[in-house]
Amino acid sequence: MKKIVAYLFQHVKIEYDSAMEKLPEIQLPATLRERLAQGHPWVYRSHVDPNLALPTGAWVRVRCGSWSGYALWDAAGPIALRIFSERQAPNLNWLDDQIRMAWDLREPLRAAGCTAYRWLFGEGDGLPGLTVDRYGSYAVAQAYSAATETLLPQLAQALHECDPALRGVLARWRGDGDEETPDENAAQVSGLAGPHTRRVSLLWGEEPPIDLTVIEHGLRFQADLRLGQKTGLFLDQRENRRTVERLSSGRSVLNCFAYTGGFSLYALRGGAHEVVSVDIGKGLAEAAATNIALSKLDPTRHEFVTGDCFDLLARYAEQNRRFDIVILDPPSFAKSKQNRYAALRAYTRLNALGLRCVTPGGLLVSSSCTSQVSQEAFREVLAVAAASVGQRLQIIHEAGQPLDHPVPAQFPEGRYLKFVVTRVSAVH
Repeated sequence: MKKIVAYLFQHVKIEYDSAMEKLPEIQLPATLRERLAQGHPWVYRSHVDPNLALPTGAWVRVRCGSWSGYALWDAAGPIALRIFSERQAPNLNWLDDQIRMAWDLREPLRAAGCTAYRWLFGEGDGLPGLTVDRYGSYAVAQAYSAATETLLPQLAQALHECDPALRGVLARWRGDGDEETPDENAAQVSGLAGPHTRRVSLLWGEEPPIDLTVIEHGLRFQADLRLGQKTGLFLDQRENRRTVERLSSGRSVLNCFAYTGGFSLYALRGGAHEVVSVDIGKGLAEAAATNIALSKLDPTRHEFVTGDCFDLLARYAEQNRRFDIVILDPPSFAKSKQNRYAALRAYTRLNALGLRCVTPGGLLVSSSCTSQVSQEAFREVLAVAAASVGQRLQIIHEAGQPLDHPVPAQFPEGRYLKFVVTRVSAVH
């Protein structure tokens, strides 16, 4: 059987390399040259000939003045071209090299005993429109366009060649209205299997177990790779969860939009005397309880409230119920620039409600995964929210994405995560 698979893969490789030898060429406006020369990986549809007719997933040679590169064409969607390389037409050997470089970058996480991390972060690892999350011995690949979906079979094979210990590769296929970019800012579903859950299929190897358990800095989490939103755990907040752990000793903690209890587990291990987790999703209370049990933490210090976080914060504020630390980690409030102002209003309202539930001198831990809101705009949101409730904030810690979510210097769109810890005090 292995010989048959090897033969078939070699046959595919020959056809793939042969197709790369004769590529159609696309000329781009000279105004794009500087940006492309700096390494920006996207060309929007408004910059290409509207009469251009190529099949989705076709490799093309792109020229812009003296600059040239190799891109993947998408016949639909706002991003027409994703630039993969300037030096050569991408082939399977090139793909192997990209995956190996991404693998090497994550070595510190594996050395620290973390068995869940983002193996490939799209543009950040030179593979625009593709992500791969590693969970124990399994990987979950996801494409963010119809064009990059065509690469998933080759990607699965390359992942296995990079790490022979890999046992299976799943693919999450796009649904209507899915994001075009590989960040982690898609809206959270209602529960573990909500209306936006993507179709999942096995690309290679064996199916993962339903009760797969992964380790993150010594804590254990159950990851359902088929039903869990964002493959079961929000990996981009890993180091920020450790920050909360270091701040939690002897404090009461309110964790809003808790999902399966990531921040809550770290707060419990950090010595919080009380942790209240809140999320509207069905089945999340049970999932959080499972994670607490897996990590052998004290469940008597934890309470899970199933409900709307906005409503609960308003009720707690009216009841004068206060916490030493309030964590706000909501889903994205904007998928496009058109939603940016609505998102800013939502963040302002949410943080104003959260501030009303913080004890004097306590901490507000606020996060945004909305790529349409910049770090500066998010700081302004916090300042406006604080002023609206007669408080002042001191920023004592700021962070973004961890090393498995790298951002190219020439691609600011890849920097989406904001994480800010502030001390709260009354206006003097």
